Amino acid sequence: MDINCIILAGGKSTRFGHDKVLEKIGNTSLLEQVISHVDPISKDIIIVTAKGRTFAHLANRPKIKVVSDIFPEQGSLGGIYTGLVNSESFYNLVVAADMPLLNEELLRYMIKVAKGYDFTLPRFDDWFEPLHAVYSRNCIAPIKSILEQGKKSILELFNYVKMNYVDAKEIDKFDPQHLSFMNINTPQDKERVLQIIGGTGQ
Repeated sequence: MDINCIILAGGKSTRFGHDKVLEKIGNTSLLEQVISHVDPISKDIIIVTAKGRTFAHLANRPKIKVVSDIFPEQGSLGGIYTGLVNSESFYNLVVAADMPLLNEELLRYMIKVAKGYDFTLPRFDDWFEPLHAVYSRNCIAPIKSILEQGKKSILELFNYVKMNYVDAKEIDKFDPQHLSFMNINTPQDKERVLQIIGGTGQ
């Protein structure tokens, strides 16, 4: 099925010390690393960021659209809402811009099993990863309602939509070390990713 990818790039990078999505991971930026993983499986790519922020180096790529948060300062939930509103696809893969080790086969599997559900996300016991998930546009109205109530937690959405969970045993078939879910929040995280990419460490 046609699917768009929404990349959330509106964070403040407080722990990293500067704008981490433009930080080089090998020869390309962190954001470009994420784009490279989702590009083969996405019809279009929507990058959601803070108002006034631009990514000039992406301007000539027609498949990529950069949009500003409709609900500023409302965290990831506001970014997801903005991405869904700007998407023409019913199903949308949502990932964070700081996940350089995404696994394309796992993403394809999640898209496959998302049909018929509004929110498909990984689950490990009582831990969930809503920023590596598939959302339908049926989530737009519930998310808007949650935000208008002054709430920011994505977990609130569980109460309003048809849920589907991808459990650890399913994920392990594609990504047994769960590297897909590693975020770069600090310079130390970056060094660990470089070790993994270089094959010199886990």
